[in-house]
Amino acid sequence: MAAPIEIDDIARPELDVFARLTEAQLRSRREPEKGIFIAESPNVIAAALDAGCEPLSLLMERGKIAGAAAEIVRRCPDVPLYTGARETLARLTGFELTRGVLCAMRRPRPLTADEACRGARRVAVLEDLVDAANVGAIFRSAAALGADAVLLTPGCCDPLRRRAARVSMGAVFRVPWARLDAPWPDGLAKLCAMGFVTAALALRDDAVSIDDKRLAAAEKLAFVLGSEGGGLRAETVARCNWTVRIPMQRGVDSLNVASAAALAFWETRVR
Repeated sequence: MAAPIEIDDIARPELDVFARLTEAQLRSRREPEKGIFIAESPNVIAAALDAGCEPLSLLMERGKIAGAAAEIVRRCPDVPLYTGARETLARLTGFELTRGVLCAMRRPRPLTADEACRGARRVAVLEDLVDAANVGAIFRSAAALGADAVLLTPGCCDPLRRRAARVSMGAVFRVPWARLDAPWPDGLAKLCAMGFVTAALALRDDAVSIDDKRLAAAEKLAFVLGSEGGGLRAETVARCNWTVRIPMQRGVDSLNVASAAALAFWETRVR
């Protein structure tokens, strides 16, 4: 491996990617292939490497080099590795590193909706979800419970944000995903063209129950999940084939969107 580079000055420009560039600056919308994302923790970095993502530089606590991150170091032999004490790294980044390891990586080529959904039978569509933890949790459930792909509206949080990827435990690199290019909810037409029955998760009196056998029997089913605050737009619900709700007890009206997604994936999984 290349000799670790001890951090003697946190103002070094080569450390900007870890400390002073915003998510928007890291991500290049006009030229996605030139964008960068930050993967956090050995498990997430390993998942990104398994998916073919290109590592650019590593930042880790000294003790991790021969410890928990030893395999990551072995897999990135020619990648600059910056190191220092835990306190130094926290001062540099402004937060304590989860598992003590960060990796700056080149963003992969974005998939089209057709590519992400090729062969898919169960798809999640996220409408304007902005909380990175919720997006990450939905990807983790999608990977674990049989959803084949995730589609995002233009206003949805980036799945490669550091926190989203970390909460997903690397599932954002295992579950195909794509952004819908058309203005939303016009993007629903794309799902219909691909043969999906669309099911809006919403609180409506005329909604069918999540355990309705017709949902599980659908050949291709796309669940549409709304934002953390107001839920799905009324126009979105009106344009979906089904409106679906999860029956509640004890006066609870709804679940967190990530919990609702997990239940929907499980209940309608392909047997």
